[in-house]
Amino acid sequence: MYKRILVAVDFSNSCIKATQKAKELSEKYGASLDIFHAVEYLPQVDSSFGGVSPFDVDLTEQLIETAKKHLADLGKRFSIPQERQWVELGSPKSEILRVAGDIKADLIIVGSHGRHGIAVLMGSTASSVVHHAICDVLAVRLPKE
Repeated sequence: MYKRILVAVDFSNSCIKATQKAKELSEKYGASLDIFHAVEYLPQVDSSFGGVSPFDVDLTEQLIETAKKHLADLGKRFSIPQERQWVELGSPKSEILRVAGDIKADLIIVGSHGRHGIAVLMGSTASSVVHHAICDVLAVRLPKE
């Protein structure tokens, strides 16, 4: 049924559950499994300094390198080869959808905390992916951390 599955992770303890589900489904359907993480861009500006940053450090590259290491660890744990590990810079919502389209994923797996109240009004990554993906999406209910 599925040929290529993309699982999005945020490196929380609970993302293991979504990755386990993705691994089970990839084995069940004989599908390849890709794992994805988005590093959100952090501006180097502190508004208390009038829009000029007093810091001379760009943390973006460090965040990307750290994400690659964490993804490699997950890849090793779940036997996902390096060529199927994706770290992208940008909004998780849009980058998950973009990468899924680029690799022609036919199933995206995301974790969902099942938020209520104001968090629902503000939206979530899982909700956005479900509503905008052009392929099937499985939202795996994650336990509270």
